[in-house]
Amino acid sequence: MKAFIAISILLLMYGTSRAQEILVEEIPMTNGDIEIPGELTYPKSEEKIPLVVFVHGSGNGDRNGNQSPLVNTNLIKLLSDSLTIKGFGFYRYDKRSSIPENIKRWGKPSLLDIVADVNVVIDYFGGDKRFSGIHLIGHSQGSLIAMMANHQKARTFTSLAGAGTTIDQTLIGQITAQNQELGKITEQHIKELIQTDTIQQVNPFLLSIFAPKNQSYLKEWISLDPIKEIKTVNIPVLIINGDSDTQISLKDAQRLKDAKPNARLVVVPKMNHVLKTVENPTENTASYSNPDFPLSVELIKELVEFISSNG
Repeated sequence: MKAFIAISILLLMYGTSRAQEILVEEIPMTNGDIEIPGELTYPKSEEKIPLVVFVHGSGNGDRNGNQSPLVNTNLIKLLSDSLTIKGFGFYRYDKRSSIPENIKRWGKPSLLDIVADVNVVIDYFGGDKRFSGIHLIGHSQGSLIAMMANHQKARTFTSLAGAGTTIDQTLIGQITAQNQELGKITEQHIKELIQTDTIQQVNPFLLSIFAPKNQSYLKEWISLDPIKEIKTVNIPVLIINGDSDTQISLKDAQRLKDAKPNARLVVVPKMNHVLKTVENPTENTASYSNPDFPLSVELIKELVEFISSNG
């Protein structure tokens, strides 16, 4: 089933005064018995246009890029708006884990379930004659997920703030940077999880990461190496990281580049992990709960150039 909404918006395209009609379609995807609500936005055009498919990071994100009540960035919605007015289609969806009914009925999805959801989207749009090609953009954990997706119907892959190490090494590094003692405990928890499939006594300060309900998912995630996965990507690759990202370092981006030498690597000044332009640590923290922080203009410029040059 597909609900269709046409919205006429006067937009200035590429500095001209030409009015542009923006179309919005509510398109829920179905993976087995699970329905995944989603939204397609694109400018009305007589010619085929590129279609961006956005792949979420970790957590229970909705189609706008928010995880209530703590994370409110609107990063996916803002990215969609920014690329649509540049002449691209954009499909974004609510992760299955963001819908309480799905969790209640089916439980926490595996990473392979999440990859399968992306493949459903790719298959759906693969034969859509309105679009010249599918361009995958994976943010944070979504970088890894998009690497693992089926690329036969995709034209390009962009890694936004994607890790260049397995998640165990990423977690140890992030937590150690905040508290060395908790970093050591994190390392012990991960070792126990790998060896025994469980963690008997989770440190209270690390419960949000290592809670029993998360342990199976986390062990699966640890087994997946982005360095190995990016080597399997056989379409043009763009790697983008911000130099104000406190979650994923520039070393991660360089590791991905080293594993995929023909990829293009771009470091965006003042861009943080949620793709916002920030001037200092205070703004970085505030940007996670305030959607009014603007997306990086340089990010949009690089995405437009890369996607346009690859059809």
